[in-house]
Amino acid sequence: MKNGLVILDSGEIKTDVGVDKGKITAIGTDLTGDQEIDAQGLIVSPGMVDAHVHITDPGGGYRDEWEGYITGTAACAKGGVTSFMEMPLNQVPATVNGETIDIKYAAGKDKLKVDVASFGGVVPFNLGGGIQELDAKGVAGYKCFLATCGDRSIDGDFQNVDDYSLYEGMKQVAKTGKVLAIHAENAAVTDKLGEIAYQNGETTLKAYVESRPVFTEVEAIRKAILMAKETGCRIHICHVACREGVDEVIKAREEGVDVTCETCTHYLYFTTDELDAIGPIVKCSPPIRDEQQKAGLWEHAMGKGISFVTSDHSPCTPDLKDKDNAFEAWGGIPGVQNNVDVLFDEGVQKRGMSLKHFAELIASNPADRYNLDQKGRISIGKDADFVLIKPDASYTLNAEDLEYRNKISPYIGREIGAQVVQTILRGQTIYSQSAGVTAEFPGKFIKK
Repeated sequence: MKNGLVILDSGEIKTDVGVDKGKITAIGTDLTGDQEIDAQGLIVSPGMVDAHVHITDPGGGYRDEWEGYITGTAACAKGGVTSFMEMPLNQVPATVNGETIDIKYAAGKDKLKVDVASFGGVVPFNLGGGIQELDAKGVAGYKCFLATCGDRSIDGDFQNVDDYSLYEGMKQVAKTGKVLAIHAENAAVTDKLGEIAYQNGETTLKAYVESRPVFTEVEAIRKAILMAKETGCRIHICHVACREGVDEVIKAREEGVDVTCETCTHYLYFTTDELDAIGPIVKCSPPIRDEQQKAGLWEHAMGKGISFVTSDHSPCTPDLKDKDNAFEAWGGIPGVQNNVDVLFDEGVQKRGMSLKHFAELIASNPADRYNLDQKGRISIGKDADFVLIKPDASYTLNAEDLEYRNKISPYIGREIGAQVVQTILRGQTIYSQSAGVTAEFPGKFIKK
């Protein structure tokens, strides 16, 4: 790789990067090799490590038409994501023990265009050994929901924890040394407010946002932190959508709690006021909040409060989004293909984020948090995972540009001011603008 502006731990530098057998072997000027990639005029970043992605494979006969490994990892390749952490839901069965993670590994065999690390679930029904089985099978972390989740009519679907399950699950996860990622919203309050709004005839996304007020997020984050103090469990708060939630994490960290948090690209891009004009494709939980909250999240993202940015790629079939009543629509945003370009444009180009900090948010920080020790940075000995970004290169996203199985996205029709030109996984080009996404499946499951 020659002539690019390469983002290293120390900052960006015009240099060459040498690769052999999938690893970075040299960084310096005037390197030569059998194959050369000219990155003149491009930013060479570590490939994104998206720490929050839902792939629904297998679908268990219920969600077979949702995102599969082939399309999901192709979208990652096109979007500059070279590895991701896969959530233990919405696949059927959910990933909650040794048997179910083996089913997941089998479902992804020979279907991966990027590398995939796995979350194991913490649910009320796997506290009798499931957490330990998942640890033995190589999960990189665990995930639980404080918000209501899962379909009780589907045998083997995911389920949110009650307070006791959270406490006991944290004690068990603490013994593994791995991190528990938490969806933090107060289920009792948000469920009831949503029910009342629906019964009162509310149908809008604005009303949906109002049914999940900021305090319901903050209260759940506080509870998780208190339980973490009690159990010694390392925790990570997923998709924080409010400034106050990040404030709680910072305060706890200052008190010695091992806690980090993420936000998502869509919370840094959209605001409540525009949701109803876009439609239910942009419904998610926690919800997209107002301009003031967006500004607060940007302040934390530009600083040290937010450790990384994720997509929370959570796609479904179009019919589940095509609802007149926002309360009836599926909550989840497909976004993994537009993490890198949108965040580069909004952060680096529009707000002056340093390239070093950009690479920390998308790659090195998530890799470090989940102990993906071969990933996340351009340094000698690491996997040769790169995304080449063309700055100041606007394009408008069209549905046909998407690699998703279901070509829906809230970013369709948006002008994005940077482009992913090439994605490289362990030294192999898996996407280029000229050739498209590779037909091969060089990705691997990462087991810890």
